[in-house]
Amino acid sequence: MLSRGTSIHLALWAVGSSFLAFLFINRVLLNSARRKFQDKNGCKPPQARFPLRDPILGFDLMLENFRLGRNKELLLGAQRRFEMMAANTYTSKLLGMPTIVTIEPENIKTVLSLRFKDFSLGNRDRAFGPLLGKGIFNTDGERWAHSRHMIRPNFTRDQVADIQAFERHIEWLFKAIPRDGSTVDLQELFFRFTIDSATEFLFGHSANSLRMINKGDADSEDACFATAFGIAQHDAVIRTRLGFLSSFRNDRKSNEAIRICHEYVDKFVDNAVRYRESHDLEKDAPGEKYVFLHELAKSTGNKRRLRDELLNVLLAGRDTTASLLSNMFFEIAKRPDIWAKLKAEVGELNGQIPTYEQLRNLKYLKWCMNESLRIHPVVPANSRLAIRDTVLPLGGGPDGKDPLFVRKGTLVAYILWAMHRRKDYFGEDVEVFRPERWETLRPSWEYLPFNGGPRICLGQQYALTEASYVTTRILQEFASIESRDPGPWQEAVTLTLASANGTKVALTPA
Repeated sequence: MLSRGTSIHLALWAVGSSFLAFLFINRVLLNSARRKFQDKNGCKPPQARFPLRDPILGFDLMLENFRLGRNKELLLGAQRRFEMMAANTYTSKLLGMPTIVTIEPENIKTVLSLRFKDFSLGNRDRAFGPLLGKGIFNTDGERWAHSRHMIRPNFTRDQVADIQAFERHIEWLFKAIPRDGSTVDLQELFFRFTIDSATEFLFGHSANSLRMINKGDADSEDACFATAFGIAQHDAVIRTRLGFLSSFRNDRKSNEAIRICHEYVDKFVDNAVRYRESHDLEKDAPGEKYVFLHELAKSTGNKRRLRDELLNVLLAGRDTTASLLSNMFFEIAKRPDIWAKLKAEVGELNGQIPTYEQLRNLKYLKWCMNESLRIHPVVPANSRLAIRDTVLPLGGGPDGKDPLFVRKGTLVAYILWAMHRRKDYFGEDVEVFRPERWETLRPSWEYLPFNGGPRICLGQQYALTEASYVTTRILQEFASIESRDPGPWQEAVTLTLASANGTKVALTPA
């Protein structure tokens, strides 16, 4: 007869053995199902696998990315990997996570559109959640769909075409630009301009950060918010780079900045909810100024939801426009020929403030913005996480022309910086800022400045209108521009892509 202790050990062994057998059988069945899935879809082994010294975690690749980032060559390094691999799609590992990296337009189209429901944002909420909560920028599924449904009506043509909303801040931009030939960093001013215009559009009240330059009122509530928002954004960047380790991050300065941002926005949310409760939800007073928040409050009275959506839109919209302007003016300042062509085109307005339709008809200006977004895409790379077994149309087989199996839990990264430099799409001179190439270019998924598919940027026309308006007004106000940065453009990858050295120029008044 077995002792009680022996019986317990035997029982535990039986349970353990059964569990291991269950896992084994489940794995065998899963592998069998995956083989059938791959055969059905014609999947072939990857054309290229990145050679890792640490094939388990890919720790050596992470260290290499840190080194490249310090040298301001992260994107250049990503581009060179494709050249080294002689492939447009390859597999790798990132902190133990299986990864597929691609610059194939058809693969990106599949991830963002054709097989949209096979992918999620992955861990974006972990990085951005402390600041943004749960809104359109960092949620998936029904929550995201509802956010998009709430926000989309607020980017109609009438709101995008409200030129006067930008003109109110142009005066302060011009006051901040020296007129004696001394150097100014336009990048700093553009980031101030866009947070001022964005907060007025969203809250009905501007942060007025441009005015603070002249008034020196750095301790005001608006100035504190503008500063805190920058700190909170930087925290999100660090959390993104830390990956799963971000859960252990607890930075007091960042936490305080996030608290300031939340309290600042909450004040406007409270006012908006009271406003909507005291007004007809369907009718606004004739001639009343449009306020994004007031319109959003028609959809929900949930104050936390309103705050989250406002911060999401502010984050997504403010930096992209400022980065576009900064990168474009960095190039234009070094090219008197481009400045002259823009001056001639804008000169046809005879000094009049442009209308929305006139802005849309400035063809060469549009080419300049397109070229800036090509050579310096404001979101230079992105990724999606496979939430089920799926497939990409390219990347498999010896020539990469066959479908590639994507296992559930695989991160698919797409590098727009490198794709926008593919010579087969954009010509041999891809490194040259040449707006004229857009006279004949009619790109599809190989040019993706504002994402694509169901998550395509809702505010892209607003951003392009703002960028073209600011550029036009600067061209009207100043006769010439001179670059004060002798070196080439260098990358500064944060939430968006801008010049590491700023946009240092001198402007001569007209």
